[in-house]
Amino acid sequence: MDAAKILPDVPMTSSVLASYLADFKAPTQKVAEMEKAGEIVRLKRGLFVKSATSLNLFLIANHIYSPSYVSRESALRYYGLIPEHVFATTSVSINRSRTFENSLGLFSYDLLPLDFYRKGIALHEENGVCWQMATPEKALADLIVLSAGIRLRYRSETMSYLEDFLRVDMDEFVKLKPERFEEYAEVSKKSQALLNIAKLLRQ
Repeated sequence: MDAAKILPDVPMTSSVLASYLADFKAPTQKVAEMEKAGEIVRLKRGLFVKSATSLNLFLIANHIYSPSYVSRESALRYYGLIPEHVFATTSVSINRSRTFENSLGLFSYDLLPLDFYRKGIALHEENGVCWQMATPEKALADLIVLSAGIRLRYRSETMSYLEDFLRVDMDEFVKLKPERFEEYAEVSKKSQALLNIAKLLRQ
């Protein structure tokens, strides 16, 4: 029996993985053999995923550290708001900030307060796979809130941050909804920065 073929294409804990391998004489040993053979990938201690060329890193990010959703640069890149390739999969969480590295790459998580975290989360589906990601507005808001030294007190400062620092595609930026930034400003310590983004969109 080809053990890899019976596994689902989603991250699995050690116990779930062992349950799929229950028909093998020594499931725990089989897990070690499959990992050594490259048939499964260890995402972190006690969490695995079946090896494949089409692994969804956003789904994996949701599972590595929970609760969390993909945000900041990774989400902005996904939506076409920034041009640069993002070398880490960036997420936010209500748990302490963490970074995980495995054979699939680097996964980073930043802490947000619950009242701010829970706004602007969208469920995405692609090729039968679902994951949680910030809306475009929330991804930008998360990045601003989590970036030390970013204040955006004036229009010129805001434009420079968007165009020069982030290299935001302004044709995509103007499609964002200003009322969402106004909503986020109500529960953020960087309310002025978020309100200035909204003001820019309303001009």
